[in-house]
Amino acid sequence: MTWTPADDVDVSPDTTDAWPASRPPDSAPVLTVSSGERPAEAEPRWLMAANVVRWRRYGKGGQELRPGTRVCRGGSKVYVIGYRPGGSDVLTAIGRGRHTGTYVTLELATRHLHTFRAALVRSPAVLLRDAENGSGRDWDGPEGTAERAARFERQAAEERGARWPGVPHPAPCRCHECLALGSA
Repeated sequence: MTWTPADDVDVSPDTTDAWPASRPPDSAPVLTVSSGERPAEAEPRWLMAANVVRWRRYGKGGQELRPGTRVCRGGSKVYVIGYRPGGSDVLTAIGRGRHTGTYVTLELATRHLHTFRAALVRSPAVLLRDAENGSGRDWDGPEGTAERAARFERQAAEERGARWPGVPHPAPCRCHECLALGSA
């Protein structure tokens, strides 16, 4: 039997100090499948975690700054689940949206991420989105994930440096390089 709010609503006055009448105390919100049964518990998986840069340069000559990206706030954590077949300059990631706060699957430029690391993910929402996505991933386990994370960290730093070659930073600059070096 599938639970509905009307099945167990008790309007008697003696239940005011009990659990809300719309949900029985032994039930907890769970992900459901179309048949109404509980899904099998997802097994934890090694993914790559990274943070979105707090400020990024943009505009003519990179003289303007924007916080984070269009979809994610600066500093928010995302889980990298793959990349495009042509190269790893654009990564597929799962993170919380800037406006909704719910998990979204998005594609981010590698240069907009930093602090790549291996992370054992147990969140059912992240694991469900990872299972639904068919993006290419060639790492697995903690060692392979940590090795790929180090490679992406080097690549992201190179791409940030190559984006505006020879162009001076705005004054004062809060881009990732300036904040990381402490020269702001």
